[in-house]
Amino acid sequence: MPLNSLWLRTAAALLVCVSIACTIYPHTNSAGAAAALPYDDIRPNYAQDAILNMTKNKLMNGTGNRRFEPLKAVSRAEFIAMIDRLLAIKPVASPIPAFADVPKTAWYYEWIQPAVQLGIAKGTFAARFEPGRSLTREEAAVILARALKQSLDASPDTHGKPFNDQEQISPWARSSVAQLVRIDLLAGNDGKFLPRDLITRQEAAVLMNRAWTHAGWTEQLQGAQPAAIQLGWQYNQTTQQFKRQVTNSEVNTLSPRWYYLSKTGSIEDQTDTPLVTWARQEGKAVWAMVGNHSDQEATHAMLTDAKQRQAFVRQLTDRVRKYGLDGLNIDFENMMPEDRNNFTAFIMALHEEMKSIPAVLSVNVSPDFGTDWTAVFDYAALARQADYIVLMGYDEHWGGAPVPGSVSSLPWLRLGMETLLKQAPAHKVILALPLYTRNWTVFGTGAIQSADITLQQQDLLVSTKNVQVLWDDQLGQYRGQYYDASALLNQIWLEDGRSLAQKVSLGEQHQVAGYGYWYMGGESADVWTSVRNTIRFSSYHFSSSTAK
Repeated sequence: MPLNSLWLRTAAALLVCVSIACTIYPHTNSAGAAAALPYDDIRPNYAQDAILNMTKNKLMNGTGNRRFEPLKAVSRAEFIAMIDRLLAIKPVASPIPAFADVPKTAWYYEWIQPAVQLGIAKGTFAARFEPGRSLTREEAAVILARALKQSLDASPDTHGKPFNDQEQISPWARSSVAQLVRIDLLAGNDGKFLPRDLITRQEAAVLMNRAWTHAGWTEQLQGAQPAAIQLGWQYNQTTQQFKRQVTNSEVNTLSPRWYYLSKTGSIEDQTDTPLVTWARQEGKAVWAMVGNHSDQEATHAMLTDAKQRQAFVRQLTDRVRKYGLDGLNIDFENMMPEDRNNFTAFIMALHEEMKSIPAVLSVNVSPDFGTDWTAVFDYAALARQADYIVLMGYDEHWGGAPVPGSVSSLPWLRLGMETLLKQAPAHKVILALPLYTRNWTVFGTGAIQSADITLQQQDLLVSTKNVQVLWDDQLGQYRGQYYDASALLNQIWLEDGRSLAQKVSLGEQHQVAGYGYWYMGGESADVWTSVRNTIRFSSYHFSSSTAK
């Protein structure tokens, strides 16, 4: 589909050609009825009920002074706002604009951003959206079909009822138009579709109302969010900071870094009991993290000594019982490949004890790309022995890596996820996502240096350094570069609401158990709305059932 200005006029006109102007309601001169209407410029015609219903449900608004302006054309920005409201998608004030002609100060900025993140809205060019341009009927069809996640084939057939002006429909719009006709959202006007005509506000109201009242939804549009694990790790934050971050997030499962394996094989205990009390009051679970300081020798000594291994299991489960914890999150890293069977035995023994409490056991693993780093993980066995496997979907290019690159590109994450799912069921997999990235400095000698930065630091850097960013559709994230005060090239692969939405969408496609976030405090505030929107958008299906 070509990226031309016709292609993405994707915004507005819900082809309500559907018997537009064919069904006229009886006229009434009742002064009382007129006074009850919210607008003075609508009349009893085919669109009146739809306008009133869309106003009542807050999908559409008037233009001011009791006016609806039913014959006014709909702009691309207006149509996207309608679609967002139809799907219960919340506005997002993301720091990284998707388009140069959609300024942050515009009323439609926060409506276009989430639609872009979810793949509903696309630009007319790489950096342009043309928000003020009026939409044609065929452009509206493309956007609505995309919003309703309709499968499109190459056939323009409309159940043997082609429009008289079928050949005037642009090739890039024919499948969308045909599909919306199949599911009874579109119809012609006197046998014509009029694809290049601009869609009006009253026509948009009719089409939006048809979609809103269609029987094809699998659930109520305003239904509750799907229940899923949202795990947030505490790292370098005080208890008060962590509480504030959790309160302002989607997180329902806390994982503070409380327990470590010491060099002597005993437990290092940093339990914060007030945090447990607070979490219980807030209805949130606590899965305390258990680390090994990436100490190969101490880990090897504990894992290979059956008595020491059982003693460590006992110390951990004693803490779970004592503090009333809901679970543990095992984060052992930098282990020897030869400890593979012993690590599995450790998890098996710990799980047996945890089941008797009962409490949840989750185990963190890195994506399996056949390296020594992951050779210790018997993924299939761990999936059988633990309640959850947490896939740490980051550090594709780690700190100190020989070449700069993304922390978590979409193709890399997809491969890691699909590899894990061959050995672990999706209902046991938690996908952990990065709330950080890296700034890479390239020296004249060719040497590379990286620095970990939070998403807040990233956004500030982009703003203050005037970093020019460009969306990389293949990687599923923005890329940017700038020259610092020393004239050195710096490169960033950004993580933001748009990139994280694509990662969450990947998890939703595979129906994983939930998500983890490394680490709390690294995010910008908009990220949580983007996460919620993605889960919401992924939760429904629009079938071809006949409208009620």
